[in-house]
Amino acid sequence: MKIEDEIKSTVELNLSKKIILNIMYTQNVLTEKFNEVLKPYDLSGEQYNVLRILRGQKGNPANMCVIQERMIAKTSNTTRLVDKLLLKELVTRNVCPDNRRKIEVLITQKGLNVLAELDPKVIEHENALTNNLTIEELEQLNNLLEKYRN
Repeated sequence: MKIEDEIKSTVELNLSKKIILNIMYTQNVLTEKFNEVLKPYDLSGEQYNVLRILRGQKGNPANMCVIQERMIAKTSNTTRLVDKLLLKELVTRNVCPDNRRKIEVLITQKGLNVLAELDPKVIEHENALTNNLTIEELEQLNNLLEKYRN
């Protein structure tokens, strides 16, 4: 469906505005559908992102700066996200022994278990959202989005 139909626009939109609206609208659709996958686990997309970053550390802790740098949503409040994950016992937080001002965050086994359970559901979700495009279209879309962003 065209973006004009989705937002029920009664005026003709120029191409630049259509692109911006299409990206914003699509981002909202993606977020809503992904939140449905995460809802049974009481996780937000940002919390899931933190867990994935920490799993990627392969058993090594990450400080708050590393987590913030790797976040998809750069405006996320990393401290608040880690606090919520601490309450759920999905991460631990400790003061760095070498630098007391530095906080190190590590994913717990419970956090790893949640991600292991979510992994196939996330893959299924991603495949469902991209199954109407060919490999060539997916590559082209990815290249265009990267070019657009940069």
